This record gives sequence, structure tokens and C-alpha cells, in this order.
Amino acid sequence: MKYFKVPALMLGAALMVFACDSKTENASDLAAKNAELEQRLARLEAAQPVATPTNVVSNTPSDPSSLGQFKFEETDFNFGTIDEGKVIEKIFKFTNEGQAPLVISNITASCGCTSPDWSKTPVKPGEEGFVKVVFNSTAKTGAQAPTVTIQANTTPNVTRLSMRGNVTPKLSASPVAAGPVKRD
Repeated sequence: MKYFKVPALMLGAALMVFACDSKTENASDLAAKNAELEQRLARLEAAQPVATPTNVVSNTPSDPSSLGQFKFEETDFNFGTIDEGKVIEKIFKFTNEGQAPLVISNITASCGCTSPDWSKTPVKPGEEGFVKVVFNSTAKTGAQAPTVTIQANTTPNVTRLSMRGNVTPKLSASPVAAGPVKRD
């Protein structure tokens, strides 16, 4: 039996007809109606072939000789517990274990408190590069987990690095009164 791609509306209508008629007809009548519906669908498919959309991207395997390959020493850094306002800087070093120069095309941070910097020139096979992540904990308290997303000519083409830790709030110099002050 061949399977066809059928628009949902047509299939729904066919099923409704089939369901409504099934109460009053026997099995041989239902089989005949089912065969007739399949023939109609086949004629519709033949009359209107399915066109491939123009924005479809073919999914062909990449040539390994055209790709770089990250080998990070670590991809997750735990900075522990710090005081609010402290700036943490971590350099994630990597080696290109691919067969082609590794090119980082873009790096984005998960929030405005994190800023990345990286090797801007292609990293040749066997050579080292870096991604520097700076986390500013000003106005950030509690558990924090900033990340950076790297886009490069690797497989997969997206790699994530993360930092995590806890930020303790600053103690304010002047205590804030909670409510009206009672005077004697």
C-alpha cells in the first residue's frame, strides 16, 4: 500500500464520511468505500504533485576537511560564592583538533552581565585559541549561571560555555527603616 501526503482538511472530511456511514453499512461496503477514497486521493496526488518549497535546505553531511573541531580544557566553570559587585573573568582555552582552520563567527552572551571576547583570527589545526568570559555581578544576587553561545565552522556548529556560582548581596551602609518611626 502506498502512503500519500494528504492535506489535513481532505483527510478529515474523508474520515468523517467514513465514520458517519460505518453505523449503517457492512464491512464489504466499507472496504469498497475505502478503496474508492484511496483512488480519489491517488488521482489528486497525481494531478497536483507536491512541490518542494524554495527555502528548504538540504541536509548533506559536511566534509570533515572543511571543519574545525573544538577541544576545550573545560566548558563549565564554577566561580563559587562571591560578593555582589565583583567581576569574574575566565579564559576558556581550546585546541583545534579539526582538519581545517577553526573560525569563530559569533559569540553571544545569555545576559547583559556577561561579555565575551575570543580569538578573532582562524585557529589552525593543532593550535590553541581562547574564549574569555567576563561576568559582572553588580545587581545580580543569588544563584547565577551565565552562558555564552559560540557559532563556528564545527560540527555541531553551536557550542555553549557556562559559568555558575552564587552571589551574596551587599550589605547596605545605612539600614532602611521598615515603617513609621515612633517618637517619644
